[in-house]
Amino acid sequence: MQNITIHTIVNNELYIRTIPVNMTLLQFLREDLHLTGTKEGCDEGECGACTVLVDGHPMNSCLVLAAEMDGKHVLTVEGLAEDGRLHPLQEAFLEVGAVQCGYCTPGMLLSGIAMLNLYPHPTREQIRKEMEGNICRCTGYERIADAILLASERLAGETEAH
Repeated sequence: MQNITIHTIVNNELYIRTIPVNMTLLQFLREDLHLTGTKEGCDEGECGACTVLVDGHPMNSCLVLAAEMDGKHVLTVEGLAEDGRLHPLQEAFLEVGAVQCGYCTPGMLLSGIAMLNLYPHPTREQIRKEMEGNICRCTGYERIADAILLASERLAGETEAH
């Protein structure tokens, strides 16, 4: 098996690792970096449980090779909190009860953050469209949409305050 050395920033920390060329980003995060918040669901890019942000864009980590992350920034659910404070979307998920079993939550959060970066004031229709790659078997999606709307209001308030 051939190996490759990559330099990647994960959750604002530089990692230099020599890895097998066929290792997925999901495997790299979970097995090499021990960041187990990123979940393996379908392993086919259909469920969104493994969603992370790569240079700010949502990506199914089960479908991309870790070698492709050389020189890129990766954000996982472990990197959302800052200075011990949850991200506003994480707080909103808890507040409105958008978390049931929690398996889909990391992917939902990262897809939601990417969507809020694209649409700071999303409509429910935009939320439905942008979140359709993330499957949840427990919540029925309404509370997830409620959480995204609540976070968008709070993030807008923070922006106006600065």
